[in-house]
Amino acid sequence: MNRELIHIIEQMSKERGIPKESILDTLESALLSAVRKKYGLELEINIKIDTESGEIVITALKKVVKTVVNDREEISLKDAKKINPDVNVDDSQESPISLENFGRIAAQTAKQVLFQRVREAEKEAIFEEFKDRAGEIVSGVVIRREKGCYYVALGRAEAVLPIKSTLPTESLKRGETVRTYIEEVKVTSKGPVILLSRAHPNFVAELFRMEIPEIYEGMVEIKKIVREAGDRTKLTVHSKNAMVDPVGACVGMKGTRVQSIVRELRGERIDIIPWTEDLRVLIAKALSPAVVESIGINEDEKSAMVVVSDQQLSIAIGKKGQNVRLAMKLTGWDIDIISETEYNKMRKGEIENQLEDELNELNEQEKEEQTSEDEHEEK
Repeated sequence: MNRELIHIIEQMSKERGIPKESILDTLESALLSAVRKKYGLELEINIKIDTESGEIVITALKKVVKTVVNDREEISLKDAKKINPDVNVDDSQESPISLENFGRIAAQTAKQVLFQRVREAEKEAIFEEFKDRAGEIVSGVVIRREKGCYYVALGRAEAVLPIKSTLPTESLKRGETVRTYIEEVKVTSKGPVILLSRAHPNFVAELFRMEIPEIYEGMVEIKKIVREAGDRTKLTVHSKNAMVDPVGACVGMKGTRVQSIVRELRGERIDIIPWTEDLRVLIAKALSPAVVESIGINEDEKSAMVVVSDQQLSIAIGKKGQNVRLAMKLTGWDIDIISETEYNKMRKGEIENQLEDELNELNEQEKEEQTSEDEHEEK
């Protein structure tokens, strides 16, 4: 053991990002485990590694005796005085242990413990690096696909991207560079797990923050975002500066800004909606790209009835109800959509019912008046 050991430790520290001191502590612990396995757990053992020379010094604290009975726990007075001339019988004395006396099994034990603890230290270092990065977008390289997941290399860390958290239309290839959203960083029995997603709504929100300077600087705010990955995203935006159009800032000149995000999302449609406190306007805009004719709202029940032209009905509802479903998530209101034809029939029916009620009321009044006249004539 010499400078070569220190060189190996320094190289391991650089490659795996583990502090040199941590590896030295781990090596000392590994050697201590091996020594205890050979000499017994009850023996007090000390291990020191010189960080300059790489020399390893191992000592065992033994009892000084005249005649040695158990050489693992005892040292003769004669041998003890060679180490410390002032020592006496019944004193304790540190006695050096030669590494050559370890044997093959003890050395193998030290090696296994070292590798195990270095791996643990590496996992701890990875967790410390990523524990506060949930919510960020990172770029990584796809390593492999296995058991419903892609495994993505983020530098020296390996992250998990479940296939269900990718876009429905994409199939990632080994070696492909991919941008993902760090959804969660958690500790499990197998070590830290970095969970990635490309389907999370905040993946789109973070893309907007990266691509739109006004959002990054806080001038334009994303109020809310909802998404059905691979198909459509809707988000409301609000400008804190009256001179800045929030939708225009997000779209960019000739749509250049939003198009870069659409390309990243493999053609996913994005509806950018100006946020407003006017509920009727907000609901109408949330149903984009449909054009709304009129809206009636019930504030107590947080529900709205929306009237659209017959031609706009399918657009307002969307494929399998997707457009209105996202609009409801975005606004937090229940939305019923009917066509103008349905609405006119409904209004006609209401008018006819109202006229019928009025006619019945008049008939009742006439009957009451006739009864009153008949009673008067009888008197």
